[in-house]
Amino acid sequence: MNDNRIPSQDVRIVGIDPLESPSDLARKYPLSKEQSSRISEYRATISNILRGIDNRLLAVVGPCSIHDPEAALEYADKLRKLSDQVSDVLFVVMRTYFEKPRTTVGWKGLLLDPDLNGTYDIEKGLEVARKLLLEISNKGLPLGCEVLDPIVPQYIDELMSWSSIGARTTESQTHRNLASGLSVPVGFKNSTSGDLTNAINAIRSAAAPASFIGINKEGMTSVFRTKGNDCGHLILRGGSVPNYYEDDVENARKLLEKNGMNPAIIIDCSHGNSRKDFTRQKRVLRSVIDQVAFGERAIKGFMLESNLFEGNQSIDCSKDELKYGVSVTDACIGWDETERIMLHSAEILRKVRQNGPMEVL
Repeated sequence: MNDNRIPSQDVRIVGIDPLESPSDLARKYPLSKEQSSRISEYRATISNILRGIDNRLLAVVGPCSIHDPEAALEYADKLRKLSDQVSDVLFVVMRTYFEKPRTTVGWKGLLLDPDLNGTYDIEKGLEVARKLLLEISNKGLPLGCEVLDPIVPQYIDELMSWSSIGARTTESQTHRNLASGLSVPVGFKNSTSGDLTNAINAIRSAAAPASFIGINKEGMTSVFRTKGNDCGHLILRGGSVPNYYEDDVENARKLLEKNGMNPAIIIDCSHGNSRKDFTRQKRVLRSVIDQVAFGERAIKGFMLESNLFEGNQSIDCSKDELKYGVSVTDACIGWDETERIMLHSAEILRKVRQNGPMEVL
């Protein structure tokens, strides 16, 4: 820090550390032309699903947050095999979340605190995250990330195929502007209360051209001017009560249509919809698949929080003492359960595709 600063400057800042630019990190961990082409195809597929051109469902599946690259790669291998088994009816995207929003305090994710000990070695976190995304991408899986810090996308955006804006940041104008310039389809979650207004307003806002301040690939402060994102969509994640039931989906669809928007809805099977009980995710998914089977066309996909092993654990112990493949944030269903409910869902969807929607009683 500059010791010659004026007395009123940076009075609560205890250190300023330079960070390598996005282009420097990309040169260390480059994206090949083949990967880039494949990611462009993934993005186009997701856009077509959201627009109803591709009648498969989008399945965003993976850990609540990634804290162990080794476990994440093992999970990716399993998910890739499962993806191949259901690819005719489901387009699987691996949930690769590196940032965690917090209501108060807590671990903020691998990207900001890769050592899980409050040291915030962010440069290391960026390297670990980009390297891991490249390795998972090489396995042939599309990647989905939550966008939290507005600078971070410059380091990893070309690797993403889908993105979400969380319930706590959907109302943020900064994130709406950012979403308007992202190269991927962006899902906006309803507010933690369950209200849909902020998310619908966010979709509309992100679809419009915007200008905002950020850093370019060389790390230079720049003004970004966007043309708007026409692939914004609504994520129902529940609130004080779940909102995945038929009446909830119908209400959300009508609100989107009333506002002149594409009625594209993703159901988050976790969070408020599962009442924060990971074992209830299968119930939510069962309802989602039933609604699709009975002809609800607004549902374009679902999200599952899943890991190698079920449950979660505290990070109050040393990193070496953590259980392998178990979440350190929200509790997840284990792999066996993930595989079972995904295969069962795919079987039902195949029957619907073959026989047409079921008749409503």
